Amino acid sequence: MSQPAKHVLSLSTLYPNPVNPRFGTFVARSLEALAKRGAETVGQDTGGWQVSVVNPIGLPPLALGRYRELAKLPNKAEEHGITVHRPRFTLIPKVGARRNASAIAKAALPIIHRINEETPIDLIDAQFFFPDGPAAALIADEMKLPLSIKARGSDITYWGGVDFARDQMLNAAIRAKGLLAVSGSMAKEMAAIGIARDKIRVHYTGLDKERFRPLDHTQLRTQLASQLGFAMPDNAPLMVCVGALIERKGQDIAIAAAAQIEGARLVLVGKGDDETHLRQLARDLGLVERVHFAGSLDHDVMPLVLSAADVMVLPTANEGLANAWVEALACGTPVVTCDVGGAREIITNATAGRLVKRDPESVAAGVRAVLNDPPMRHAVAAMAEKFSWQTNAIELAAYYDGLVS
Repeated sequence: MSQPAKHVLSLSTLYPNPVNPRFGTFVARSLEALAKRGAETVGQDTGGWQVSVVNPIGLPPLALGRYRELAKLPNKAEEHGITVHRPRFTLIPKVGARRNASAIAKAALPIIHRINEETPIDLIDAQFFFPDGPAAALIADEMKLPLSIKARGSDITYWGGVDFARDQMLNAAIRAKGLLAVSGSMAKEMAAIGIARDKIRVHYTGLDKERFRPLDHTQLRTQLASQLGFAMPDNAPLMVCVGALIERKGQDIAIAAAAQIEGARLVLVGKGDDETHLRQLARDLGLVERVHFAGSLDHDVMPLVLSAADVMVLPTANEGLANAWVEALACGTPVVTCDVGGAREIITNATAGRLVKRDPESVAAGVRAVLNDPPMRHAVAAMAEKFSWQTNAIELAAYYDGLVS
């Protein structure tokens, strides 16, 4: 007998939108893969999962500057097979984090009740542990539904060190029927702040294998230089750093490392509050012609950037499991990063890259080691073989099934 589709309501402040299209794309790809799998399994014995997303948008009392465009987002949109609802909640930047979870729950509940009336919800899910997890716990209590929460990185490594946030997360973890972590290292971090380890399942990220693969043709660098608008000598080492331009990601260390590698070019992919500082650093080090700020790039361009690079550098201070690591490997590009988060679960040998200390000298040494003994690109790409959004969806569906059975 065929099983009807079950319905998960996923709450995620970390989700792309037309204003920030690269923000939390990995959350969107995971839920889209789950929804696609659910549609494909309709009528089968296993059933499937229908997905609704609530993506709360925090706005200050006066929506000025970067918040102005966010205020204009539609309240509801159909995006890649998923209905996304975007309720607004009042955000007090820098000082209002203590009340964000309750504000999100208050803003989201009326919409969630309407969704539930149209299609009964079986499970409440949070895609980030703070503030999403405590907010989802309040919603799950109101709806009398089981709860799942996923931890991804700074939600634990940063907010877990803030007393009020840790207390809210621990209470939410107790309320949850199941918990997910993006890596084994992340699961240990969760346990270290007091979350029950036996509740946690590791759920690795996915990968679009049709898009992220080695591109091997002789004009790759010429095409990249033309598309991004910078000079790229044929024989110059090419480093790429993918991540939001924030202090934690360590682009300043990558720039200082590039200064130590003769002729090296560095492409920084991403946007963020640290950009002004990073541009000044490049000027101070005389690297204006060698450091290119590419901004946010479409996913169709990323394989070109990664495939053209000799090495992907990410001197990050903490991470759950960076999608940029996996995407670089899938394009055949070794990674030089720091021994943080799930890095050891990805960079397992010299073919995949190097794990180094978080300083310019160590990063430069790691890059030189890769340049002096470059691995075969197909061998590097094989290191990402286990990652796919299809596998991610299958594992997520099985996990959700266990929570509602």
